[in-house]
Amino acid sequence: MYAAREEIYAREVKGRYASLRWACVWITQLVFYGLPWLSWNGRQAVLFDLASRKFYLFGLVLWPQDFVYLAALLIISAYLLFLATAVAGRVWCGFACPQTVYTEVFMWIERKFEGDRSTRMRLDRQPWSVQKFLRKFGKHLAWGAVALWTGFTFVGYFTPIQTLLKSVASLGLGPWEWFWVLFYGFATYGNAGWLREQVCRYMCPYARFQSSMFDPDTLIITYDEKRGEPRSAYVKQKQTQGQGDCIDCTMCVQVCPAGIDIRKGLQYECIGCAACVDACNNVMDKIGKPRGLIRYATENGMRDRLSTAAMRKRVLRPRVLIYSGILLAIVAVFLGTLVTRTPLKMDVIRDRGAMAREVEDGAIENVYRLQIMNTEEVPHRYRISASGIEGITIASAPEVMLEATASRAVPVRIRVPEGKGAPGSNKISIELKAVDDERLQVQEKAAFFIPR
Repeated sequence: MYAAREEIYAREVKGRYASLRWACVWITQLVFYGLPWLSWNGRQAVLFDLASRKFYLFGLVLWPQDFVYLAALLIISAYLLFLATAVAGRVWCGFACPQTVYTEVFMWIERKFEGDRSTRMRLDRQPWSVQKFLRKFGKHLAWGAVALWTGFTFVGYFTPIQTLLKSVASLGLGPWEWFWVLFYGFATYGNAGWLREQVCRYMCPYARFQSSMFDPDTLIITYDEKRGEPRSAYVKQKQTQGQGDCIDCTMCVQVCPAGIDIRKGLQYECIGCAACVDACNNVMDKIGKPRGLIRYATENGMRDRLSTAAMRKRVLRPRVLIYSGILLAIVAVFLGTLVTRTPLKMDVIRDRGAMAREVEDGAIENVYRLQIMNTEEVPHRYRISASGIEGITIASAPEVMLEATASRAVPVRIRVPEGKGAPGSNKISIELKAVDDERLQVQEKAAFFIPR
């Protein structure tokens, strides 16, 4: 706020970590852009249908009552992030964070229109011309196309994407669809095209509290100061004794998307993308020096000059074991409840209009409303039964048909013969069982009232 932002012109780099980063870009974007177009049982495979309050995840259909599964997924994701941070620092930020992924894509587009680092710097210093305008206009046009397609895909997770595409083609989108397509597209365009490192530096809370999950045995991007210092310009002749391996070429700074100098030590702006590692390794290869002047290492490893194998042995430390134990326990409970989950739900609600009434032959009748929910994608016929009092019967229709992924309120009349049961409240059980699939059955407790 108090100083003008200095434009960062990140140089393109090639190497093992750059290839890994682009592999993450391809994987994440193929999943994000491709999932809405997959079909499952005649509908979209992944769809969060807010209008009908159903979440479709391939063969799984979740309802608002299944919110606990969403909460469990968020907790699992959080602990995975904590575990990854404790082991390898901000590896998520450097390789799979959406901000990093889209910034990488937008920087690639920028290089295609405006050239490499030196060409872009020279272009920005030049006065406006037709060529400069066309390059800038083409870049922003491509950015806008990617951003709008991203916003369209995002909305396609909440509105069936094929229906959404037809609405876009006919300009028939509703106001909320227009809003979220443009909003998410604008956010992608602004964050990946303009803000870039400022999102990681000022807006992302993870950069601020990540240090609480670090310890001296966490893998981070480090500069081997003992090996690199003192720096000096490279000459082809034999180096003098005591001269460090760092030739002060600043390639590690030029490739950094955050614009920091890793040789100054760990900084919160560092996203752990390892671009400086690839750049430094390439320079070391050219001057005939061993790789690893900048590398993934730990604070203890650098201080005690530990080997890579020795640093790996320290991965299994209390912090990592605690995170792993909690994560495994949550995952086990989550999978166990998901596997044993019955795709049939029932709530029993008493009729508040009348506690009980006497019918023919002196029998006592209570009325209930069963809220039945079939969460499977096939229709089922269910049989209703009751137990708990001798002679208890269902006086209304004993069977009900429910469509696939449907919910219905079913009124049920339950009778008890004269003289059966105790005056007052009696505990009974109401059972719902699928006629065509015996594994689908639920049982709920209820109270049957007999007048005194």
